[in-house]
Amino acid sequence: MVDIIDSEKIFELLNDELKSKIKIEALKKTTSTNTLVKEKANEKDEGFVIVAGEQTAGRGRMGRSFFSPGDSGVYMSLLLKPQIKPEDAVQITTAAAVSVCRALERLGVSDSKIKWVNDIYIGNKKVCGILTESGFNSATSMLDFAVLGVGINIYESAEGFPDEIKDIAGAIFSQKEENLRNKFIAGFISEFFEFYMSLSSRKHLKEYRERSFVLGKEITVIQGENIRNAKALDIDENCNLIAQFPNGTTEKLYSGEISIKFM
Repeated sequence: MVDIIDSEKIFELLNDELKSKIKIEALKKTTSTNTLVKEKANEKDEGFVIVAGEQTAGRGRMGRSFFSPGDSGVYMSLLLKPQIKPEDAVQITTAAAVSVCRALERLGVSDSKIKWVNDIYIGNKKVCGILTESGFNSATSMLDFAVLGVGINIYESAEGFPDEIKDIAGAIFSQKEENLRNKFIAGFISEFFEFYMSLSSRKHLKEYRERSFVLGKEITVIQGENIRNAKALDIDENCNLIAQFPNGTTEKLYSGEISIKFM
């Protein structure tokens, strides 16, 4: 079975309102969809989307590479031009995380969960990563643009996962199905823009907390060379993780500063 990413088929699956806002460019292979969209940020309107079936230089958070083999995943980036402050860009990431879970539910996958702040897991395997990058307007102190990147392992690649990630990475479906990747892409875009059009209301946050599998868990907080044990208590309105340390103190953890691992 062949599952080919097709911009026209994706477009057909969108509702009429979104069709007037979204422009989709599908590529078989590219370096990084986030890089390409960032390069076009000043010349393209909001709603410009690049989707690729393979990346040769995929990127994750904190400068990590993102494994992006051909014919198995979806690697997509959306150009956004929200009127928000830079510190609120995390709302884009968290809304996208909920949208990925909802898009998977449209395909019959009901057990996806969110690891704060930007990863989607099924069971104990990471199946999706989200990366939001932005441009800052110093004159207005607001975002000039944001690029929302989503990389998801729809199927496992023929060569499997590299040794360094094979213990934590997973795929969602074992068998290919025609048009499945197009359905996921259209479903994600539809779900995300429902949240995005009223992002300031933060209506996604309740569901983000409910879908989290971090809350209530014992974690290891890694800030550079500083490694501490803690318990994840809550996620606040600004998407900070509230952690409690063994001495009873609590601390807000910001997404750009830390990594967490389960004990």
